[in-house]
Amino acid sequence: MLEIEVAVAKVAHHGSGESGDTLEMIERPGGGFSFVLIDGEGTGRGAKTLSNLLATRAITLLKDGARDGAVARAVHDYLYTYRAGQVAATLNILSVDYQSGKILMSRNNPAPFFVITPQGLHSYSEPSTPIGLQPMTRPIITELPVEPFTYIVVFTDGLTRAGERYGEDLALGNFLSGWPAAAGRSASELTEELLRRALELDRGEPADDMSILTMAVLPRPATLKVRRLRASLPFEAPVGPVPDVRAADADEG
Repeated sequence: MLEIEVAVAKVAHHGSGESGDTLEMIERPGGGFSFVLIDGEGTGRGAKTLSNLLATRAITLLKDGARDGAVARAVHDYLYTYRAGQVAATLNILSVDYQSGKILMSRNNPAPFFVITPQGLHSYSEPSTPIGLQPMTRPIITELPVEPFTYIVVFTDGLTRAGERYGEDLALGNFLSGWPAAAGRSASELTEELLRRALELDRGEPADDMSILTMAVLPRPATLKVRRLRASLPFEAPVGPVPDVRAADADEG
């Protein structure tokens, strides 16, 4: 039996309380699931509002059964019309489609994505433009087989910019080419290794919002088909007096 693992790590631009990247997950109506990763132009609250809005639109269309490529084009059309071609965003939709038995990547992102297998590393770097700037923008769509010991790494440009201001380079391709795919290490291990290296190059102060999405297809013993989802989220208590939510609910009632 094969098991598909997905791991995500996100960190905001240093000095910004909120990342402009948004990641959403949806179960596909025909079976499978999709991950939508959007990087809104800029950083902070404005970028987050934009990426949230676009991700919500993409997720709604996917839930209604729209195909990934059509969803990417529709989200672009919405942003292009809404902001009159003045604001950009990058968009990645990574899906496992049970109906076709394929992994699908729809990409409107100048940054490539990488696939690691026991045969080596492949970079999918065909020219791709962000959504929102030019009419008739289309995604680059890639179909991949669901095969054991396959890792797919998707990210926003904050990862590739790590170390830039110090004259250092993450050398992402070299790093990933050394990943031991046949060892069957988890998706979270690869994600954390990438994040650790990027933060190290940025001296612990990310120069941009950074998101890493890793999918791994790994062989596992045949057991009960249990789906699991784990999350780890930082939380900072609000500063100052906290409103009494119960009292407010009573007043509204």
